[in-house]
Amino acid sequence: MFFDRPGSGERAVLVHLNLSSEREREDPREFEELVLSAGGDPVAYIMGQRDAPHPGTFVGSGKLEEIADCVREHDAQIVMFNHALSPSQERNLERALQCRVLDRTGLILDIFAQRARTHEGKLQVELAQLQHMSTRLVRGWTHLERQKGGIGLRGPGETQLETDRRLLRARIRSITSRLEKVRRQRDQGRRSRRRAEVPTVSLVGYTNAGKSTLFNRLTESTVYAADQLFATLDPTLRRLQLENVGPVVLADTVGFIAHLPHKLVEAFKATLEETLNADLLLHVIDASAEEREEHIHQVQDVLAEIGADQIPQLQVYNKLDLLQQAPRIDRDASGRPERVWLSAATGEGTELLLQAVSELVGADMVTEELALEPCQGGLRAALYRLGAVEAEDYGDDGVAHLSVRLPRADWNRLMKKGPEPLF
Repeated sequence: MFFDRPGSGERAVLVHLNLSSEREREDPREFEELVLSAGGDPVAYIMGQRDAPHPGTFVGSGKLEEIADCVREHDAQIVMFNHALSPSQERNLERALQCRVLDRTGLILDIFAQRARTHEGKLQVELAQLQHMSTRLVRGWTHLERQKGGIGLRGPGETQLETDRRLLRARIRSITSRLEKVRRQRDQGRRSRRRAEVPTVSLVGYTNAGKSTLFNRLTESTVYAADQLFATLDPTLRRLQLENVGPVVLADTVGFIAHLPHKLVEAFKATLEETLNADLLLHVIDASAEEREEHIHQVQDVLAEIGADQIPQLQVYNKLDLLQQAPRIDRDASGRPERVWLSAATGEGTELLLQAVSELVGADMVTEELALEPCQGGLRAALYRLGAVEAEDYGDDGVAHLSVRLPRADWNRLMKKGPEPLF
C-alpha cells in the first residue's frame, strides 16, 4: 500500500503512549511542538499507557480502534506516533488505519529536509532519509515483493523491490563519498585556523534554547532564528574579536533533542565535527524550561556519543528575561567561570558572557614585560605582527620596553626559534 504525500497543512492525529521503560519515554508537549514545526495541523491527541509496545501495531487492538475512529471523525490525513516504529509496525498500522503513518524519527527527518539550506546540509538530510527509507521499501511495494510469471512479466529475475534497493544502495554510496569530500574541506579549514592559533568556540544545546539568537547578538549576524524546534540546521561560522584575547571563531550548530536518532548523528558527523574540534563549548540552556535538567542530560549524552564530552564547557543559561532575574556569572571554588545567566533576546548579560569566554580562552595567555635592544628589531616586528604589543616605551639608552600579551604557543615558538618562521 502506498500513500502520496499530500500538500502542506496536513490534518494529523497524534499518538503518545506512556511506557513503563524510562529509556523509551518521550515528552508529549515537545512532540506537539515538533508537529507544529513541521507544518502539521494537530486535530486530536490520543494518549494511553502500556507496559511494553505491541510487536505488531505498537498499540493494542482497543487503542487501534480508537485511533481509527478518530481518523474517520476528523478526516485526518496522517497519524503521527511519538515513538520509533519498526517498518512492520508502520505497514500494519497503515493497513489498519488506511492513511499515512509517521514515527518520531520520520518527523524529525521531515523537519530537517525543510530546514536544509546549504549543499552539505541537503546531502546530510538525503543520506539520513535514504538510510531510514531503505528498511521501509516493502511498505510501499508489497505488490512487487514476489516474482511472477506470465506474458510481459518474465525478465532477468530481479523484482522491483530488489531494483529499488540496489538503486538506493548506489545513491547512499554516492552521497557518502561526496560528504567525505566536504569533511576533508572542513578539515582543511580547521587546520588553517589551528596554524593561525585561532581558538574555536562552539554553541551547543537543546533545540530552541536560543543558540542562533545568541549567535546573532554576539556577531551582529542575520542567521535565521525562530521560536520553533530545529530552526537551525546548517552550521555557521563567524569571527569574533575578544578583548585581551584577539580573534576567535564562533560556530552555531544544529540543536539536540531527546533520543536523537543515531542515523542523524551519523549523517551529520561533518557538522558535529565543528563541535568535536572546538576549544570551548558554550552549552546554551533554556533557563525558563521546566525540563531544563532533563535537556542538559540529553545534550551531554549526545556530546558523549560524538566524543566531545571532554572539551571544556561553559553553561549559558538563556531567556533570563522570562524569569525576571539579573544577569550574573557563577564561578567555581577556584574562581573559574562555570555558568553565565543572560538574555540573548534583550542583550542583557552578553558582556558578562564575553568576559567569561575571554577568561577561559585566554587562560593560557602569557603576559610579559620585555626590554629589547635595537639589534632585536626582528623580534619586535614579530610581536607586532602577532598583535601582542599592548604598550611600548623607549628609554634614554634606546632600549624598547614592551608590554606584551599573547598565546603561550606563540610565545614558546618565539622563544625557541626566534622570529624567523614568522616572516
